[in-house]
Amino acid sequence: MAKKQKQEEQAPGSPAWMATFSDLMNLLLCFFVLLFAMSSIDEAKFTELANALANRLSIMSGGRTSIGEGQLINTGVSQLNNLDEYTNDMGQTSDKTGDEVLNLEEQLAQANKEETEQMYDDISGMSSDYDLDNQMEIGVDSGGRYITIEISGSLLYASGSAELQSSALPVFSRIGDILKKYEGYRIAIVGHTDNVPVSKRSRYGSNRELSCARANAAADYLVQTKGLDPAYIECIGMGEYEPVADNSTTEGREMNRRIEIRIYNTLNSN
Repeated sequence: MAKKQKQEEQAPGSPAWMATFSDLMNLLLCFFVLLFAMSSIDEAKFTELANALANRLSIMSGGRTSIGEGQLINTGVSQLNNLDEYTNDMGQTSDKTGDEVLNLEEQLAQANKEETEQMYDDISGMSSDYDLDNQMEIGVDSGGRYITIEISGSLLYASGSAELQSSALPVFSRIGDILKKYEGYRIAIVGHTDNVPVSKRSRYGSNRELSCARANAAADYLVQTKGLDPAYIECIGMGEYEPVADNSTTEGREMNRRIEIRIYNTLNSN
């Protein structure tokens, strides 16, 4: 006779799939509670949700009747009942964080302003000491990041040329002495022109190229003659695109032909 196969013994308790199913239900519950916590709180909808949880999942007041007054169940009920309080607290925390960021921005702006204003006072004093008040104009960036020193282009360069005129070297040398006081600060040299096109015989293809060449010539002098560190100097050519006066007049075009030196404060030198 054929032997009967021995029946497999079933492990006592619930089937193994029940544990996986229970974990899934718990995760779904947590997921929907998180969605609810991140939404705007409506009292009527909150009450409706609480009643639905009480009837379906037996974790509210009905749950205490069927399961018992255990500490774990009561704690869960207390947390869900206070869910609106938790979400309100989260909003307050977010507001506080925003206020702190705004306060830091205000402090940074104030620090920029104070340091740049002090630089302006110092450079104005040195300008008088070096007898440069009539050769350069000093200004402050509207954002408080740097000081500007503007020098007339006609003083430094001949028309259409990027070579520093020998007559301008004594003035530019004294300006270099002032810049030496700010060794390690970021310095930008910006060239500007009027809107008159460059001559066809010029070695430069446009006013932007000419303004770049003039900024580079000024930077080379400051590095080679005055000993400034080239790592902290940058050159920019703006051509005719940032005029400060009307290009339709001779006086306006002369004002637009200029070199601008920006000395950034320590907060903006990196």
